[in-house]
Amino acid sequence: MFKYLKNDIPASIVVFFVALPLCLGIALASGAPLFSGLIAGIIGGIVVGSLSGSKIGVSGPAAGLAAIVLVAITALGGYENFLVAVVLGGIIQLLFGFLRAGIIGYYFPSSVIKGMLTGIGIIIILKQIPHFFGMDKDPQGDFAFLQVDGENTLTELLKAINALISGNVSIGATTVAIIAMAILILWSNVLSNKGKIFELVQGPLVAVVVGILFYVFTQDTTFAITKDHLVSVPVPEDFSGFLGQFSFPNFAAITRADVWITAFTIALVASLETLLCVEATDKLDPHKNVTPTNRELLAQGTGNILSGLIGGLPITQVIVRSSANIQSGGRTKMSAIIHGFLLLISVIIIPKLLNMIPLSVLAAVLFIVGFKLAKPSTFKKMFSLGWKQWVPFIVTIIGIVFVDLLWGIGLGLVVGIFIVLLKSFQNSHFLHKEGEDVDDGKIKMTLAEEVTFFNKGAILKELDNIPSDSYLEIDLINTRYLDYDIIEILEDFALKAKERNIDIKLISKRGVVENPPSFIEFFELRPKSKMGL
Repeated sequence: MFKYLKNDIPASIVVFFVALPLCLGIALASGAPLFSGLIAGIIGGIVVGSLSGSKIGVSGPAAGLAAIVLVAITALGGYENFLVAVVLGGIIQLLFGFLRAGIIGYYFPSSVIKGMLTGIGIIIILKQIPHFFGMDKDPQGDFAFLQVDGENTLTELLKAINALISGNVSIGATTVAIIAMAILILWSNVLSNKGKIFELVQGPLVAVVVGILFYVFTQDTTFAITKDHLVSVPVPEDFSGFLGQFSFPNFAAITRADVWITAFTIALVASLETLLCVEATDKLDPHKNVTPTNRELLAQGTGNILSGLIGGLPITQVIVRSSANIQSGGRTKMSAIIHGFLLLISVIIIPKLLNMIPLSVLAAVLFIVGFKLAKPSTFKKMFSLGWKQWVPFIVTIIGIVFVDLLWGIGLGLVVGIFIVLLKSFQNSHFLHKEGEDVDDGKIKMTLAEEVTFFNKGAILKELDNIPSDSYLEIDLINTRYLDYDIIEILEDFALKAKERNIDIKLISKRGVVENPPSFIEFFELRPKSKMGL
């Protein structure tokens, strides 16, 4: 864990600056106290980071849960009642981990996972453009298409473009954002290769320091940045005020059915989002580490229990912070843990200094993160792989951009399953015919290694097309699994074959049979069963 501190410390600083506005923004978009987002970020970094088996994943409050939290707080009658659901959701996640449900994440097609990464990258870019020009007061953690103020991603973007064209942008926010972007590009493309000092001190840290200095020295000028375009960390007056920011669950509500329904919803959505993020970050990881998914569910469950107990939002592993960690060279879980401690220390010691950071500077940092996730080369590569990869990929992106993360993934998965079914129906490997161009009437049909009810349509169609007065050889030598539905089709065909003067020769490892009177009896099957041959 300590071997790569020279990589992990700089990466943790970048993740800290990415996480800070997202923790606050997600809390605001969720209708929860701002401090609740910071609690979730701190526990996601320190606790989940310590328990997780992921070397590069970073956990914290997730934008995908914001809508659920917003509705649940009102429906359950207050934030303290909602915290009970968060604690119970964590316990349910522990149960998922013990039941080894982590394997679910591996059943999502690669095209959907890549679409998820690209879609999130596009969302980050679109959401940060208004912040870049100081034209959007919405929270930076609001990643859904429909926003908290009734606007949507496109209308906010159009407003920013119109403001840019008319020159009605925030001059100070735009200027410091351009400076920050220049620093980030210079650092990444030029200075990082000039010496170890430029690797240790990351460009985002320099950009943030410049942003704070810019804010301080331009307060009484035309370049002044208003406070609604700065980070807004709660600032307690004293230690008792700091402790007063924590909330605690009202366990009197634990017997309510709606609390348990909310808990199961949180557990399911948080677990799914975590598993998808694990799959995505493992694909992004240049060192190709593999995260133990069941251990991840146990870590997330523990984190959610602790977060709920002290007033924090639900936690998941999150792709924005994880990808920022990977892009910044993070190597071990120490990066996630240190970022959690940085959040904790900063909100205790320097909240006033944090509140001098312009959001437009952080928008520039996130813009770079988004671009690296949604590179044009990714679109070109996926298109070159053919429509079976391209269609689920692009549908996932469209769903994420125009609805939200889970809708996009769900749509991509549905399309992916449809393509699998379609290709299963068409796949000649399940039904290979030979000798059709020979006039001796002999036809050989070879079934694949595994034949299921998905192949019923293709097999039934080919059997119906076999001409009368033919000799059909059905080869099952390599078939290891034959669904009962397929055997029923063969049974029905055997009856029709007698009427159409079609002779059947059945070849399998059990022997060779001419015109079997019953396929079911041959395989010694009971109705509704399935047979491994």
